[in-house]
Amino acid sequence: MVNKRTLLLIAGIVWAIAGFNVARIGLILYPQYLGVLNVILSIVVFALFGTMFFKMTTKHTKRILSYEGKQPFYKFFDIKAYCIMAFMMTFGIGLRYSGLIPFRFIAVFYSGLGCALFSAGVIFFIKYLKFNSLLEVNNL
Repeated sequence: MVNKRTLLLIAGIVWAIAGFNVARIGLILYPQYLGVLNVILSIVVFALFGTMFFKMTTKHTKRILSYEGKQPFYKFFDIKAYCIMAFMMTFGIGLRYSGLIPFRFIAVFYSGLGCALFSAGVIFFIKYLKFNSLLEVNNL
């Protein structure tokens, strides 16, 4: 059992590791496809998913802050988030190994997505560091 602040730290670690690993896959392939258009497309992917993940970090932070007392370490996510993560991992791995998409797509998309995932981890780390002020803002 861990406190709310630790749940924010765990969320940051999980999202940062996931983001690093996804970005690494894309960045390994990127040098072959480096070009202005691909960089712009990666930035677009980052912006789209970054916006979605920012909203998600806010939602999960509010849920975590609403907990009473200590919680199991895995409660940094709710069941819906675990299902989404399992789907994304299964779909991403399956699509990558199926050979149905070109390496250029993997380089561009995974770089943007991975950086957005990593930034969600950073946001959770910031919320972990600002935990006391978060409690005050949420009147907890």
